[in-house]
Amino acid sequence: MTDTVRWGILSTAAIGTEQVIPAIQDASNCEVIAIASRDLSRGRAAADRLRIPRTYGSYEELLADGDIDAIYNPLPNHLHREWSIAAGRAGKHVLCEKPFALSSADAQEMVDVCAAEGVQLMEAFMYRLHPLWAKVLEMVSSGVIGELRSVQTRFAYFNNDRDNIRNRMDTGGGALMDIGCYAINLSRMLFGSEPTRVQASVLRDPDFGTDIVTSALLDFGGGQASFVVSTQTEPDQAVHLLGSTGRIEVEIPFNPPPDRETRIFLTQAENPTAGPDTVTITFPPINQYTVQAELFAQSILDDAPVPTPPEDGVANMRVIERILEAAKG
Repeated sequence: MTDTVRWGILSTAAIGTEQVIPAIQDASNCEVIAIASRDLSRGRAAADRLRIPRTYGSYEELLADGDIDAIYNPLPNHLHREWSIAAGRAGKHVLCEKPFALSSADAQEMVDVCAAEGVQLMEAFMYRLHPLWAKVLEMVSSGVIGELRSVQTRFAYFNNDRDNIRNRMDTGGGALMDIGCYAINLSRMLFGSEPTRVQASVLRDPDFGTDIVTSALLDFGGGQASFVVSTQTEPDQAVHLLGSTGRIEVEIPFNPPPDRETRIFLTQAENPTAGPDTVTITFPPINQYTVQAELFAQSILDDAPVPTPPEDGVANMRVIERILEAAKG
């Protein structure tokens, strides 16, 4: 293999054409050479706009292209398993959008097939690779805020379009699958373990059937994580970490704009009589999707483990399943 990973893109999904493909193209060790769409005219339009040299009218044709090293799978949730497995069996490395699949069993099958085929597989939780989260993890592990006791997350947007895949049960829609997966993944990453107990409450849209507000409490033994996610409220996102001797607030935790600075706020009370001191830590603009592409590609080039092991995607799906079961009461 050369020093560049050649990518094929499965579908013209908006997350890909608007954010991820341009970011991959900006990566120093990546080249996007093909895109596939079941609507060939739509595929050609996207290819022209994004300067992608090859267009295919089916996913099968793209996977048969021997020049492609890796694929990006931004298909709807219910198609993640099928086409990630097909890509793996075609000898392609796979970067798959979150959540990995519709069930932990499906996610495990994806992991098993890609391992058997000797290709890399990673869930596209791009936020984990932003320098701000590397800093937060360093601060937590070094005891800057003492013992981590609580992780509180809010993540929400408003979308009541009945035709949108995020509002369809058959495509794996709903707040928990779409954005709750972030809150779960973040909590597991920060505590470095799996929750021992789960409590949850779900509010469903009477027409769509999807969850439009989901709240959960995850017990990690020495600490807890709580979150609320919604697809029908005012847009919002925030993360607060509460420790025994301090706290951390992350300004834009999951999708900070690539063209502006990002901040975290560290508050400590070293001198209780003087009140707590808050320090602002600022990170320069960076495109976390480009970071994700470069690190994933480098793992392929070096034949080294990917930044986030695929087994983590299976574990995240298990917690999603536990939350849905707990919410049944």
